[in-house]
Amino acid sequence: MQDIPLFPQLEQFLGYFQAIKERSPLTIREYRYDLVLFFRFMQLHRGQAKKGTTLQEIDISSIDEAYLRAVRLTDFYAYLTWLSRERCCGPATRARKTASLRAFFHYLKNKAFVLEENPALELESPKQLRQLPRHLSLEESRQLLDTAADTDDPRSSRDVCILTFFLNCGLRLAELCSIDLSDIRGDTLVVMGKGGKERTIYLNGACLDALDDWLAERPQAGLADPDALFVSRLRQRISPKTVQYLLKKYLLSAGLDPRRYSVHKLRHTAATLMY
Repeated sequence: MQDIPLFPQLEQFLGYFQAIKERSPLTIREYRYDLVLFFRFMQLHRGQAKKGTTLQEIDISSIDEAYLRAVRLTDFYAYLTWLSRERCCGPATRARKTASLRAFFHYLKNKAFVLEENPALELESPKQLRQLPRHLSLEESRQLLDTAADTDDPRSSRDVCILTFFLNCGLRLAELCSIDLSDIRGDTLVVMGKGGKERTIYLNGACLDALDDWLAERPQAGLADPDALFVSRLRQRISPKTVQYLLKKYLLSAGLDPRRYSVHKLRHTAATLMY
């Protein structure tokens, strides 16, 4: 998907959202995927794809301004119906793809001045069932921390510190992995959150104790990134996948269902325990 040729207006839109709006690489990747899928569907929907061509083989690089001006609101609803029936996409997925379409066609009208009217202006987002977020109870949180502390793994102090930060600070996964030693100043931690917004978090006693234990054992030499707070066995900055793996491991060891709880659920847990 990343290597396929795009038409100029889509390339410019992605560049605008990355350089001007400063969206994260993950958000840009999602926009790209969603919009490529939509225009591939349009080629099928209008009978413009070669017979026998699979969805992944459809070329969208020839789409021009005239093509974009011909898109109608009914095309969007046909696309959302196809997503639901043919690809079994749930309401949350369809809502995200709707947001991508809105953003792109808003850009075409108000920034690129390709369109006189925005066909996505009246596009409704699929209704979603709102569920209360899952979170660990106080006892389950203690159980998870005790499990990590009781292991013989030489990286136990690092893992306890990671879990303690999640449960007490409400950090996102990317925020935790990007923490540098220089971000910690006494009992405060400065993190760069979504949308490039900086915020200061106050570390409580549990966080400071866990941090002291980890810093006493943290490797000092041969680090790929000497300022990284959390480092892996290979002495590189810890990756999101590694953090997700260690959480799953400790959830299983603590007798908790890893299918119910994720790293983001620890963020919900921190908010609930604070409340």
